[in-house]
Amino acid sequence: MFRTIEDFVNEWNNEAKATQRVLDTLTDASLKQQIGPELRTLGQIGWHIATTIHEMSSRTGLKFDAPEGEELAPASAKTIADTYRSSSAGLAEAILAQWTDAKLAESSDMYGEQWRNGLTLRIIISHEIHHRGEMIVLMRQAGLRVPDIYGPTREDWLERGMQPLV
Repeated sequence: MFRTIEDFVNEWNNEAKATQRVLDTLTDASLKQQIGPELRTLGQIGWHIATTIHEMSSRTGLKFDAPEGEELAPASAKTIADTYRSSSAGLAEAILAQWTDAKLAESSDMYGEQWRNGLTLRIIISHEIHHRGEMIVLMRQAGLRVPDIYGPTREDWLERGMQPLV
């Protein structure tokens, strides 16, 4: 749980940059990649990440402009990436403008439960990281180069003349 706005915004900005790199790598053709017929496509997961930021945070009373998403993902990778860019920036700006550290200890109704706002922010980040991991698997299946997130990728190691761990 976050206890200061500054701590959240710093972590959010770092994770948002990583997610943006993932979304900016998508192509229109890759959006249809999926593991199985009953599971979300790569595009649907990206769209879910982009639109859930506003959906979850608005339950805490935060107000900011964010593109409203249809339930089904658009067929444009650029639209998904641009929606995320707008939503992620909107969240950080809204928190800085509308909340103080004390607001993080207050509770809000989240899906029928009372969550402290600092916990909700932690869950928004964890939720994004979880789905970003799913996207990386689908990106590899779609033949896309995965961007580095927390360190070099296999391709990065090979380009540096090093043997990646198997």
